[in-house]
Amino acid sequence: MTSATVEEDAMATSATRAETPAGTWRITFYVALAVFAQESTWNFYDNRVPELLRDHVASAAVVGVLMGMDNLLGVFIQPYMGNRSDNTRTAWGRRIPYLAVMMPLGAVLFLLIPHATSLAWLVLVIFLYALVMNSFKPISESLMPDFIAPERRSTANAAVKTAAALTIIVASLVSLLLVDDHPKLAFAVPSGLMLAAAAVLVWRVRDSRSAAYRAAVAEDEADRADGKPAAAAGGTRDAEVKIKMRDVIGEMVRDPDRSRVLVVVAVFVFGGAWFASRSLLTPYGVEVLGLSDGEAGGLTLPSGVAYILAAFPAARLAERFGRLRVMAAGAAVFAAAMLLGAAVQTPAVTVATMCLAAAGAAGFVINAVVVLWNLAPSPRVLGTYSGLYTVGWMSGGMAGPALVGLAVDVTGWHLMLLHIAVLTVVAALLVLRIDRLRRRADTAASAR
Repeated sequence: MTSATVEEDAMATSATRAETPAGTWRITFYVALAVFAQESTWNFYDNRVPELLRDHVASAAVVGVLMGMDNLLGVFIQPYMGNRSDNTRTAWGRRIPYLAVMMPLGAVLFLLIPHATSLAWLVLVIFLYALVMNSFKPISESLMPDFIAPERRSTANAAVKTAAALTIIVASLVSLLLVDDHPKLAFAVPSGLMLAAAAVLVWRVRDSRSAAYRAAVAEDEADRADGKPAAAAGGTRDAEVKIKMRDVIGEMVRDPDRSRVLVVVAVFVFGGAWFASRSLLTPYGVEVLGLSDGEAGGLTLPSGVAYILAAFPAARLAERFGRLRVMAAGAAVFAAAMLLGAAVQTPAVTVATMCLAAAGAAGFVINAVVVLWNLAPSPRVLGTYSGLYTVGWMSGGMAGPALVGLAVDVTGWHLMLLHIAVLTVVAALLVLRIDRLRRRADTAASAR
């Protein structure tokens, strides 16, 4: 078996789909539409809500804590909601019923944010918004592996990630064209996009028709018929064939093959490097490069284009040479870019550094969740695995900037990019370890 298929077959027997290319791109479009809509609100939220909070709170630390609330909620809520949707069985499937309710609700809450007249009301509304948005994020993203065969998921995920990246441009345009003259109306644009996306999904998608849903139902029926425990998903089944999240996590942790745990850890480490490189670059530009706040804030703008341009090549390379290899290579490129920036500390080289790093990040980010989906022991737990990926990524987003910031306090800002490079090398080594484990498992399976 080639390296491109080392991690592909863990769930291929029941979930491999004979999707046509047209069918693959159709469902990819719908998932990308859902992600585009929800990320449009998130990006505009990140642009505008800090300023709304500053109308009531003078402390930057308090604003930062309130803005970080959504990440903390995501760590706890997303795995739970992914697992809850995994256990849902309806005529519409297990994902669409939640999206039909939560996407419109999230759009309405987003629309209410600029109308909050006091700090208490504003905090309440943004808390409810973050709660609802985190609740359906893993559900919408899990639609893609429900429908699309393992070997096609990287390309499909590249399209989804590209749609998410484009929302940065949308949020910037809305801010440029509407915020100064119509600050409340500006919130209606992303809100309207999410309502439209929800309508299209409910109208056009029934995930009860997906192969993963049908395979999950078949496994439910088989378990009920023979009364056997389903070790692949963790624990025994009751009359309703529920799969508890703690059983899924317990099975993953107890598995002698540590591949899945190491994937989550690698995502955590690389997520820390990624978020540190984004959130600390502005003060780095001021302290080391001598730029103004505005100039330093613009250092990452070209890298967004670089990420979009690298997304599909990263997916195609992964499907040819293996996802884990491309993830490791992407992390290596990211680390090399940080070393370049640390060696030559000028604004032009720093911009080039961030563009090269973004291209490397595409190789890692686009394939990491696909590796985790493809290692899932059953199509019944795809939503839970989406949530576990988010736990790794968001936890890294909280820990990485703090860890690198601590290192900067000790050594100074001029070594910041070097610290990020070290963190990224750790992620690359973890991925190489996973690759060796998968090859060993594949060799053992072939020998049997």
